[in-house]
Amino acid sequence: MAVEIPAIIKPSRLRSRRGLLGECLAEFLGTFVLISFGCGVVAMAVAALPGSGRAATPTTIFLAAGDWLLITWGWALAVTFGVYAGGGVSGAHLNPAVTLAMAVRRGFAWAKVVPYWFSQVLGAFAGAALVYLVYHDAIHAYDRAAAGPKVNGRTNATFSIFATFPAAYFHGGVWGPLIDQIVGTAFLLMLIAAVLDVRNQAVKSNLAPLVVGFVVAAIGMSYGANAGYAINPARDFGPRLLTWIEGWKSLAFPGSVSGSFSSYWWIPIVGPLIGGVVGIVVYDLFVGDILLLRAQTMEPPEPGESTPVRTVNRT
Repeated sequence: MAVEIPAIIKPSRLRSRRGLLGECLAEFLGTFVLISFGCGVVAMAVAALPGSGRAATPTTIFLAAGDWLLITWGWALAVTFGVYAGGGVSGAHLNPAVTLAMAVRRGFAWAKVVPYWFSQVLGAFAGAALVYLVYHDAIHAYDRAAAGPKVNGRTNATFSIFATFPAAYFHGGVWGPLIDQIVGTAFLLMLIAAVLDVRNQAVKSNLAPLVVGFVVAAIGMSYGANAGYAINPARDFGPRLLTWIEGWKSLAFPGSVSGSFSSYWWIPIVGPLIGGVVGIVVYDLFVGDILLLRAQTMEPPEPGESTPVRTVNRT
């Protein structure tokens, strides 16, 4: 039920937050919510459930491939509620790739791009810090119990709570993970554009954030295992910075695991920025421009039907 909420601060003192400052605060809060729930669900799967005795062993993360659904649906809800939190003020980009794509194709002011990016990264860092505050006991317990290579006593498994890394079958290669991030983010922006396009079959009743959450779930289910489906530079970089500060060191920067991959940190940044622009351009070429042309000519046929041909009765 929607209610009118009075301001905590007198309106006269809120004037400075009517513009870009207010939008940046909304981006910070929305991204904070996104990471708090997104990294939170991974902390549950990796450290909290095993450490609390709710898994087969203190280091058992997944018993079956279907357990991946916990992660995908957790991130879907994280995106949904992050967008709901800040959407009314800033549009809730919550993702530098979204911000860049909107500047390239939707007239979003270029002067706002860097402030949005900064707010998103800062919100992501703060969300990761909250997750670490809540789950640091479980994380430390997992790292102590886990066997295998460690960096400063930390494992790559607990690092994965916060940031991403590529699958071993890439053998340390760059192109496989980079293409994965471009493709995943291209789908994200293509479908965001479709959901928000009022000329298309736009989502009604303020359900767009939920549908965008479904998009993220679909990407995670279809493309998540390759490289952890960061599809968001802030989502990866902010928490990665937190892990570097808290002792994961080379696992975070430059993002290396001996014999598996090295200097990975830049791929979840560059790949999504490229993919976001690709995705929104593809949508406009295949669908958006057609809808615009139909709106300009005022002859929008029903979906799936061709434009009717006028005939003249000559009898």
